[in-house]
Amino acid sequence: MVNYFDNRSTNASAESLNAKIKAFRSQFRGVRNIEFFLFRLTNIYA
Repeated sequence: MVNYFDNRSTNASAESLNAKIKAFRSQFRGVRNIEFFLFRLTNIYA
């Protein structure tokens, strides 16, 4: 919070990415192949 007042910078982009990953994870609940899940995740959001 102090960083915002000093530099006017926030962690909104990181929070947005976390929200996207959570939504993606909830869509594919019960995934057994973790490597393929990470592959799909990096292809979509990288």
